[in-house]
Amino acid sequence: MKVILAGGGTAGHINPAIAIAQTIKIKEPDAQILFVGNEGGLEQRLVKNAGFSIESVSIRGFRRSLSPKALAQNVGTVFMAASASKKAKKIIKEFAPDICIGTGGYVSGPVIKAAQSLKIPTVVHEQNAYPGVTTKMLSKKAKCVMLAMDAARERMDSGCEFELTGNPIRPEIMGVRKEEARKILGVDDRPLVISFGGSMGARKINENIAEIIARSGKDKKYQHIHAYGKYGTWFPDLLKEKGIDRDKCDNLDIREYIDNMNICMAAADLAVCRCGAITLSELQVMGKPSVLIPSPNVAENHQYHNAMALVRENAASVIEEKDLTPEKLTSEIDKLLSDKSLLEKYSVNAKKMAITDANDRIYKVIKKVLSD
Repeated sequence: MKVILAGGGTAGHINPAIAIAQTIKIKEPDAQILFVGNEGGLEQRLVKNAGFSIESVSIRGFRRSLSPKALAQNVGTVFMAASASKKAKKIIKEFAPDICIGTGGYVSGPVIKAAQSLKIPTVVHEQNAYPGVTTKMLSKKAKCVMLAMDAARERMDSGCEFELTGNPIRPEIMGVRKEEARKILGVDDRPLVISFGGSMGARKINENIAEIIARSGKDKKYQHIHAYGKYGTWFPDLLKEKGIDRDKCDNLDIREYIDNMNICMAAADLAVCRCGAITLSELQVMGKPSVLIPSPNVAENHQYHNAMALVRENAASVIEEKDLTPEKLTSEIDKLLSDKSLLEKYSVNAKKMAITDANDRIYKVIKKVLSD
């Protein structure tokens, strides 16, 4: 089997593609897999770290503003899209895949459209309850749209073929025990908090989590792993302003991005994070208690609805960004880490929500499309 996977921009689009690729390689070790990503995107590093080859096209989204600068940029985007489509066709013709799979992000558009124009079978995976523009566009000619949540079905155009698969989970996410992970990281018996705001970073999370990280740097009560993201490079300076030198605090691990998320998440007692679909699926599979802070800057506020699905099942706490303060976040973290029975309840209930066979479901869809 020869497969092209296209997805990028954020880890929420890249990690599902990597999970699908890893599943295919487990099922069919001789399968040939090629990723196509955006030049300079996060996918370049993540895909290579996962051991797969990647080719690149250049693409970006349209700006919705009517300012002269935005309009000029949109003209450039049109030419960029045309060039990306041409290069995508060249990559596809040279690799000659049996199937092309899109997992979202701007790069999925030109690659999957090019495959469809070349009569290559395509499938698309939608991670969220609210389908993205790219998914809706590609679904018209896709052999199948794989949905992580059934709620997405009613928001898709009629006539598309759907399969409810859940979100693909990287095999390594499910394969690490907490005790083993803590040993790998060299952490002790103190509570370990992991926090992050996505690959780009989230200013509000960074600003508000800094208070409890600074406190831990002084009183050593908690161990803390925090990723400030691509646009949060100012975060270490914020800690310095609060009197913390991270290099001198052995209980603090502050970095731009968490490459070994499977180890860090498994080791943690509590996660503080956004509510992207893949993140929540991984929390559920690992049975990880969490404090969820939905991003308000997403289509139809879907992260809030994602979070509330866990809250309704007593599997997580939520703090909306409009209500977020350092004091409130610190209080919630302290409350949870001081109540082992509540942490255990969150853990058990989160795990009950997990679709643990999503990878197998997705593989079956791929095989079915290839056999038709």
